[in-house]
Amino acid sequence: MDNGASSYRRFLEGDDNGMFELVKDYRDGLMLYINSFVQDIHAAEECTEEVFVKLAIKKPKFHGKSSFKTWLYAIGRNLTLNYIRQTRHVTKISLESCSQMPDALDIERNFLKEEQKILLHQAIRKLKSEYQQVLYLSYFEDFSNVETAKIMRKTKRQIENLLYNARKSLKLELEKDGFHYEKL
Repeated sequence: MDNGASSYRRFLEGDDNGMFELVKDYRDGLMLYINSFVQDIHAAEECTEEVFVKLAIKKPKFHGKSSFKTWLYAIGRNLTLNYIRQTRHVTKISLESCSQMPDALDIERNFLKEEQKILLHQAIRKLKSEYQQVLYLSYFEDFSNVETAKIMRKTKRQIENLLYNARKSLKLELEKDGFHYEKL
């Protein structure tokens, strides 16, 4: 059992520290994943809170068919899709307004790195929703193709094809802006 599963099990047995550990370990990554759907950091935060409220109140059973993180992100995805269906509007917030100036000795180099990240995220946001999701889960959250398939309710082969096409589209989008990202 991974740490998330053991923390959740402890919570179900009455140890509130288990839930605190889950929130601490998974909140930020889950919120960024959800933000890829809603494009509104405040709505993403609300949906993320809703995931943990569901765990705390409804206490769904974790069967261990996947990693705890995969199971948790699938719950997040489903709750977010319900939220989108209910609200039917998407308010976008730019990455520039969320980013902070790095405080390091070499400010110029850190600024350039941040600028590249912003350009990468902007290019990703121009892609189809499925491409955004598969890139985020695979590269930013380090999910395997099997785990990504479970979260997105697709086969492993479909995920491999989506990743291939998403990388290809991302590369074209970046080249339009005269940018070359070395990891593509």
